[in-house]
Amino acid sequence: MIILVLNSGSSSVKYQLLDMRNRTLMASGMAERIGQSSGSIAHRSFPGTERERSFSREQEIPDHATALDLAVKLITDEKTGVIKDVSSIQGIGHRIVHGGEYFSAPTPVDDRVVEGIRAQIPLAPLHNPGGLAGIETAQRLMPGIANVAVFDTAFHQTMPEEAFRYAVPEWLYTELKIRRYGFHGTSHLFVAKECARFLHKDLAQTSCITVHLGNGCSMAAIRNGRCVDTSMGLTPLAGLVMGTRSGDVDPALHAFLAENKKLSIQEIDLLLNKQSGLLGLCGHSDMRDIHDRIAEGVEQARLALNIFCRRVTQYIGQYMAILENTQAICFTAGIGENDPRVRELSCATLGGLGVFLDRKRNLEAPRGRVREISTLQSRVKILVIPTNEELEIAVQTMQVLNGQS
Repeated sequence: MIILVLNSGSSSVKYQLLDMRNRTLMASGMAERIGQSSGSIAHRSFPGTERERSFSREQEIPDHATALDLAVKLITDEKTGVIKDVSSIQGIGHRIVHGGEYFSAPTPVDDRVVEGIRAQIPLAPLHNPGGLAGIETAQRLMPGIANVAVFDTAFHQTMPEEAFRYAVPEWLYTELKIRRYGFHGTSHLFVAKECARFLHKDLAQTSCITVHLGNGCSMAAIRNGRCVDTSMGLTPLAGLVMGTRSGDVDPALHAFLAENKKLSIQEIDLLLNKQSGLLGLCGHSDMRDIHDRIAEGVEQARLALNIFCRRVTQYIGQYMAILENTQAICFTAGIGENDPRVRELSCATLGGLGVFLDRKRNLEAPRGRVREISTLQSRVKILVIPTNEELEIAVQTMQVLNGQS
């Protein structure tokens, strides 16, 4: 079965074409700056193989329909393509950021689902419209091919009420659905499955903490294969320190800034989402740049790294207390997979909880596959697990189409 995975944002479309018979990547690409005066598209066929071919072009891309049309032509083109025509595609999986309480599993797309996604736009005004545009465009350009919506929030819908409810007046939840939703759910589920496979356990017998550290960062506490807590909240702003997001702050900060700096709610929101986090602490949002500044003796960069890792440590401690029997701590995503210093600092003070990182294994373990970096004496395994959200979307899409979900 060949599955096309689409991740449609407000001004971009990412795509992957996967052959699910052997879970291989046939093609991938991204169209950027949709609706702006200068757009671009980059495409690779058979990436990472001897047959790899690349194509890129700068051109105006006025809308999502144009972007997806370009992608389809590149996938089927005589020079850059990997299939003859779109009839070879059995299903299209769409990444949808927010499903609210309306969706708790991947869902075949019909009119009811489209309206359900539209109803969640107040919870994700920057993301869900792009996802809807991807669905509507795919239906128009490739009629007859089944579409499946896969939600970032779905995996976290198993959280108990004491985990997802905020201590605010009841009507805020009943009327506006203000609660913790969590994000990165597709990544957390994929990593949990890989963890279970490494431990030679069924997912339903696996309890672990997944630590997704990239430009956006989140963690999940997973008991017997089900999410019971996660660090992001109503929006992706809550929880860990991120590239440009503050993570947890005192909610009274908003009123303080409004009164003392005369900032509007919109300005405060921009400040916390786009100008804070690592960027706000030291002027850099990329952890690689921060390590370079630390090597140069820049104290603000060292402080930023320490604050980032301390927050990770704090959440690991919280989640170990919730899980009671944590089998593994799993680092994933760009920083989690590739930054041994962050992993070392994040685990440095967890010895009292039976967690011990092996510095040599942490530094020398090969990349690109699951590897263990804890000592033989560690009661809890520390794992590094490459994530693959697109593959997980394709897996869930295939399961829905086969009637397994």
